Amino acid sequence: MSEPVPVAEPAPPAPPACRPRWGWEVLLVLGVSLGQSAVYSILSIAEKLSRPEPLGQQTTTINSSVTPDRPWLDLSYQLAGVVFPLVPALLALYLLRLTGDRDRIGFDLRRPWQDLGWGFAIAAGIGIPGLGLYFAARAFGLNTNVQPANLAENWWTIPVLVGLAVMNGVLEEVVIVGYWFTRMAQCGWTTAAVLIGSAVIRGSYHLYQGFGGFVGNLVMGLVFGWLYLRYKRVGPLVAAHIILDLFAFVGYSLIAPYVDWL
Repeated sequence: MSEPVPVAEPAPPAPPACRPRWGWEVLLVLGVSLGQSAVYSILSIAEKLSRPEPLGQQTTTINSSVTPDRPWLDLSYQLAGVVFPLVPALLALYLLRLTGDRDRIGFDLRRPWQDLGWGFAIAAGIGIPGLGLYFAARAFGLNTNVQPANLAENWWTIPVLVGLAVMNGVLEEVVIVGYWFTRMAQCGWTTAAVLIGSAVIRGSYHLYQGFGGFVGNLVMGLVFGWLYLRYKRVGPLVAAHIILDLFAFVGYSLIAPYVDWL
């Protein structure tokens, strides 16, 4: 009896290569999320620059009440504004999962305390210089006066602001860092191009605040992108972004009634 012919083991799957559809995939994800925000932000700064009053004398309000005279309906609007923007982030994670890339971006709970600790350190390193840049841009008339929390006073005001901060952190860092860096690298973009592209998009969807908002977030995007390239974890960046927004939203709502320089 002849010896059985050994069956060759299947070759390991090849690493994902760029597929034509991925370019469309990225455009679609951005088109329903931060890319769309960038377009509206560019239109917003164009509208502000075409007003009679200078940019530095204008005010930009964020997180405002929709129906302040009907708190229950206003709460419903605010909750919808927290939940629906998270859908593109979930979509990006789902698309990364289909190609086996979701676990590579470091958006998980394997190191929660370490991610949180790094988040505080990153937030301090970004937030303090960023605040100085904001006031400098205002002094030179290059930025509007940004009022980041304008909800009517209700029992749910602070929880909603916390929810908005969490939404912003998850949406922006998952889409414009984890998803963007993964897909564009797979499509053959150089590391520098991926990093600069991410930072420019981040700055662009903050242009509605003024040129200070653009520059500040451009620098933030470069720093966050560099940290992601070095450590391959989105978790600390999400934590840092949430902390920054918590100070901006909740801190503003608590301090603004008692000071006149905000």
